[in-house]
Order: sequence, then C-alpha cells, then structure tokens
Amino acid sequence: MTRPLQNGLVGWRPMYMSNAGVDQAAGLRHMTAPRPVRVIAVTSGKGGVGKTNVSVNLGVALAEEGQKVMLMDADLGLGNVDIMLGLQPEYDLSHVIAGERTLEEIIVNGPAGLQIVPASSGTKAMAELSPMEHAGMIRAFSELSQQLDVLIIDTAAGVSDSVVSFSRAAQEVIVVVCDEPASITDAYALIKLLSREYGIQRFRVLANMAHSAQEGRELFAKISRVTERYLDVTLDFIGAIPYDDYLRKAIKRQKSVVEAYPRARASMAFKTLAQKAEKWPVPNGAAGHLEFFVERLIQSSTAQLEVLS
Repeated sequence: MTRPLQNGLVGWRPMYMSNAGVDQAAGLRHMTAPRPVRVIAVTSGKGGVGKTNVSVNLGVALAEEGQKVMLMDADLGLGNVDIMLGLQPEYDLSHVIAGERTLEEIIVNGPAGLQIVPASSGTKAMAELSPMEHAGMIRAFSELSQQLDVLIIDTAAGVSDSVVSFSRAAQEVIVVVCDEPASITDAYALIKLLSREYGIQRFRVLANMAHSAQEGRELFAKISRVTERYLDVTLDFIGAIPYDDYLRKAIKRQKSVVEAYPRARASMAFKTLAQKAEKWPVPNGAAGHLEFFVERLIQSSTAQLEVLS
C-alpha cells in the first residue's frame, strides 16, 4: 500500500506581482523569506538501540552537506546528546521551563555547525512535565531567529506522552531498530500506537548495528510482515547502519563517527542516509522557521489539557 505524506502544515503566504511591473521589494522579501523547515523525529520502541547516536551522526552528516541543522535533545529527563559530543552546556531546557533563559540562549554549537538544544539529565521533574509546561517549552521555539533547513528531534525511547507529541509534530518519523526480539516487538508497539491512536501512517525504518546489508533488509521484512497484517501503515526502509568498531571508538572520544572517522563504514552509511533525507519531500505549506512545529505541538498539548479537564 502506498500513501502520500501528510504534513498538515500551516499555509504558505504567496508573493504577488504588481500589475504595474516588477515589485522589487516583493522580490527582496521572497529572497529573504524563511525557508520551509524539514522536521525529523528519531525514535525507537526501546532504549539501547543507538537512537541518539543516529540522531547525532545524521545531524552532523546533514550539516557537512551544507544544511543548517538543529538537533533537539527531547529525552527531557535523560538527555545525553551533549555528553556524546563532549559538550558542557551551561544551561538546558530545564532553564527554559523555569523561565530563567530563552531557548536561543541555551543553544550550543556542535561539529560542522550543528546547533544543539540540550536537555537536562537525571531530572525527574523534566521527565514528568505537565501539558501546560510542555506547551510553554514548545512556544519557546517561536522565539528562534535562526533560519533552519532541518530540525532533528531525538525523542525518548518508548511510548511516553513526549514521544507521541514530538512524533506527531514531525513530518518524518524514523524508527530505529536492531536485531533483537525486544527491539522489534517494541518498535511494532510504537508504530501501532502512533498509527491507531494518532493517525500517523508513514514511518521510515532504519536498521542499526547491522552485521550486513542483508541482515538490515531481513530485519525490516520482519517488521513489515506484521504491520502489513495488522496495521494500515506504510513503512519505508531507509537503510542499515553497520556494526562498526570505529563507532565505538568515536563514542569513547565523545565525537560523532562522521567527524572522527569520516571513512569508516558507519560514517559512509550515515552520509548516504543524509543524502537520502535531503531528497525527502520538503513541506510545501510551511511558512518557515518553526511555525508549523510550534502550532502542531501546542494543539497536541491543548488536546491533552482538554482530556484532563
């Protein structure tokens, strides 16, 4: 079954030409207008499958391709993107929630120009945000002045409210799986929840830590057989990241493998994935910046409030 991508984005404001001739001001506005932002949620049914590593290396690979990329650590209570890259941010999302800093003030620069929104680690309160607090954090994105091409959201593992909210807000949902029974079972459970309860109908599946390309395709086939039988969804296999000792070495050095060992097998796979991601449909209706991202997440949080009231 083939389904078109459904972005559900806010409307694009078109430019109109004056009947009297070329409107130079309109042309300038068109040149400087914010570009549509592609939002990619990277998620998994269970922890330990390398989801954050995928997020980091995909972000670096896209940045090296010349894309303006922001990576949001959305594992709000157990954030570790900054640790993986050896960064020491002074502030994080908990300070935004507390009203002590703006979102723009907590952004740190990573490799290849990758911009990172760090989350707190070991903070129970951040993992248990109320819908109002969640909406407040989301609204902070409207304050960003940077022009972006891609926003990558590294979600928490599992099926928590935050995972659902961020997955619903993205145009692309990458589900990371590895060849373990629990990974496959939990990935199916996540896809089932997002499709049946929230109407997400297309998922891109990435096999991680695969020992061969064939193993990756077989892993995808296992998930695909079950979803085709029980769910009305479309799965797209986007490749396999090989098991690579250089990736483990890069983690110990607190660097992305793409940066530390650019010719490693894993690095080449991430670069190929980035090139594929660049060809995914760009949102047609986005007004640029993160307007659609903010709007869709606030709608999600509002819906949660209505249920609770």
